[in-house]
Amino acid sequence: MADQHAQSGEDKRPTEIPVIRWEEPPEGPVLVLLDQTRLPAEEVELVCTDAPMLVEAIRSLAVRGAPLLGIAGAYGVALAAVRGFDVDDAADALAAARPTAVNLAVGVRRAQAAHRAELARSGDTDKAAEAALAAARKLHRDDAEASARMAERGMALLDELLPGGGHRVLTHCNTGSLVSGGEGTAFAVALAAHRVGRLRRLWVDETRPLLQGARLTAYEAARSGMAYTLLTDNAAGSLFAAGEVDAVLIGADRIAADGAVANKVGSYPLAVLARYHHVPFIVVAPVTTVDPDTPDGASIEVEQRAGFEVTEVTAPQVPVTGPGGGIPVAPLGTQAYNPAFDVTPPELVTAIVTEEGVVSPVTAEALAEVCARSREVTIG
Repeated sequence: MADQHAQSGEDKRPTEIPVIRWEEPPEGPVLVLLDQTRLPAEEVELVCTDAPMLVEAIRSLAVRGAPLLGIAGAYGVALAAVRGFDVDDAADALAAARPTAVNLAVGVRRAQAAHRAELARSGDTDKAAEAALAAARKLHRDDAEASARMAERGMALLDELLPGGGHRVLTHCNTGSLVSGGEGTAFAVALAAHRVGRLRRLWVDETRPLLQGARLTAYEAARSGMAYTLLTDNAAGSLFAAGEVDAVLIGADRIAADGAVANKVGSYPLAVLARYHHVPFIVVAPVTTVDPDTPDGASIEVEQRAGFEVTEVTAPQVPVTGPGGGIPVAPLGTQAYNPAFDVTPPELVTAIVTEEGVVSPVTAEALAEVCARSREVTIG
């Protein structure tokens, strides 16, 4: 196991390169992304000049993570508007790029609505494009603020459930600043605990098949000076059995109206383990991840990804021979089951932490109340 011990000195953002930014060079506006498929080996930027390029970046996971997908989607609509492309076509393509991630559609539709409203009001395409960009920038700012509030509420919940500090937290996939306009969702809570000396150990699931935990969460934890240990996904059970996990913290890609949580595949087994071992299972996500139009977990569309992500592995700077661009680890022609997400039923979730409040126990009524509170804040 890779084991990183806490370092002295001030924390710093895991990368000096922004994960997403809007730029306006002489040749025209562009959206610049930190290409997460290249991490941790190298920090490389990807420049998108139109919506189709952004759609491909989303599908390839160059940009990923629920809150960041919403921000990227909104900027993608603005990019289409500013460059004179068909905004509705761009919005539809962007919203469909990853069907499970509800934040993507939320961001796209917000920027699209701003564009339509200004176009109807003034008939000026330039002003409409400015309105779409303003909506994207506001969503970006709002997400950073939401991240800070989630971290604060999550820390308070951890202290309530686990008085005394010294938390040993297990996390899955990647939920830090690489997926957010701020410091993330679940990872932001662990980072807050680290900063006040109450995080004893961050257990990092490697997160097969694309290793977002090993490649990205370990990268963020190391750069933040956190005490962390990487483990294979199938080692989690033995870790629970040894009494080494005090809480599980994960993010979410979509939360149904009843509180069912779709998150990176491998989350549901952790919830089952946590329940058996009497360990809190906590979901941290902004209210934009809650989808009131999806009644329950069975109604969540789960994205199915290409089989080569399972039958091949990709390593930076290593020659590739597989049809998917990786190193084959299974016989040619092997079929693979590769859902991007799984769904955890609400009865296995101890709490859902949002920027507007903590839902515990998780019920449809309590979740709707928090969402209503968010709408009141937005309107106000």
